[in-house]
Amino acid sequence: MPSEILENRGKLFVISGPSGVGKTVLCNYLLQRFFPGVIYSISTTSRQPRGNEAEGQEYNFCTKEEFEKAIQEDSFVEWACVHGNYYGTPYKFLEDTLNAGKNLLLNIDVQGAIKIKNKFPDAVMIFILPPSMSELEQRLRIRNADTEDSLKRRMANAEEELKYTAVYNYTIVNDNLEKAQKELAEIYLLHTGKS
Repeated sequence: MPSEILENRGKLFVISGPSGVGKTVLCNYLLQRFFPGVIYSISTTSRQPRGNEAEGQEYNFCTKEEFEKAIQEDSFVEWACVHGNYYGTPYKFLEDTLNAGKNLLLNIDVQGAIKIKNKFPDAVMIFILPPSMSELEQRLRIRNADTEDSLKRRMANAEEELKYTAVYNYTIVNDNLEKAQKELAEIYLLHTGKS
């Protein structure tokens, strides 16, 4: 890669954490505060849209069969099956955005984050922690998007995900939204030098 591309290459920020910890709220804050300096990487998923989610906004939605075809075509820099649904990061969008000098924000699960870190060692890895597991369960119940079995599976997955925090450069406990937003903004500014 020519040195001028490397010098102008954007930064890759990866945010992970258990379901219900507040990743989407924190990502939206970062995007609103620093846009157009940072762009959200829209993952592709085989799951059904929730609530007001729109195609091409929160996710690119597809069928399981379409996703499996894209896997065969090696279209994803990472992909995983989480809670019975596929999620993946399109490789072309990621490379094109970074090479254009734009900072990119990914909100992905631990499995995908580890794959990203292996392929992009300079990625800034941020793990969002709940204040406690009981608070996390309460947040998931308030969201009311899960059956009891699904909730139990998400809680078990959360316990497993917490074992991987050492892979990340930073951890933020989301016990106070304003404080968590401030910490996230400080990390962004530290790595970009932009306000």
